[in-house]
Amino acid sequence: MTRTRTRVSPPDQACVAAVELALEAARELARPGEPGAHLGYEGEGDRIVTHYFACLDRAYKGWRWAVTVTRASRAKNVTVSEAVLLPGTGAMLAPPWLPWSERLRPGDLGVGDLLPTSEDDDRLVPGFTGGADEELDHQMIFEYGLGRARVLSAIGRDRAAKRWHSGAHGPHTPIAHAAPAQCSTCGFFWPLAGGLRGEFGVCANEYAPDDGKVVAADHGCGAHSEAAVMPPPVEQASPILDDLGYDLIEVESGSVEESGSEELGHS
Repeated sequence: MTRTRTRVSPPDQACVAAVELALEAARELARPGEPGAHLGYEGEGDRIVTHYFACLDRAYKGWRWAVTVTRASRAKNVTVSEAVLLPGTGAMLAPPWLPWSERLRPGDLGVGDLLPTSEDDDRLVPGFTGGADEELDHQMIFEYGLGRARVLSAIGRDRAAKRWHSGAHGPHTPIAHAAPAQCSTCGFFWPLAGGLRGEFGVCANEYAPDDGKVVAADHGCGAHSEAAVMPPPVEQASPILDDLGYDLIEVESGSVEESGSEELGHS
């Protein structure tokens, strides 16, 4: 096997000596502040050298000004190629970028917000599969010997239904009005058993504001399983009023009887 060696040329001395030129370029960027001490230089290639200066701005602790200088072949004058602020060892940096789906936390969804659900979301399955639980909900018509002396009556059930429907998890709330669809069509809606099955269910979406709560079937929020990014609404054009033309309307004239010297409005 033949090994090749890469020849590394020494830094150009004219570029190495151009510290004042690089410092002046750093001053232009650091205004109204001043760059700090010269931290050294680094050869970037043939006749290319980058000089580093300390950054004294308290908001950029550990950063440094980097000014790259160069000169053309057979030229004596050194010029500035670029000047930037770069992080050094131990510099404070922003955390790694994360997509919105990984930054989202339960409770972040507000009124009018939409949370699109991806097609491969593992929390949802096609409706024809019947779901993960094959057990069906059945209403217990009679309860004998189950350890409860009394169960909810029809009156108690109706009162609860009215209370839930008119409460914060019913259809008459701002977040329900701004929702793209009702809970009854959402894949995270788990219907209740018994007589309330058609009216109420439990929200099973961890990112929805109603997660784990009983919601009305006609309630809704932006975390609907079929939510999509909606196009912006089209602004309605202002009506055009014609204040130059006019129509002639005939008005029948009436008579007002005068009653002596009495003032109008008094008997």
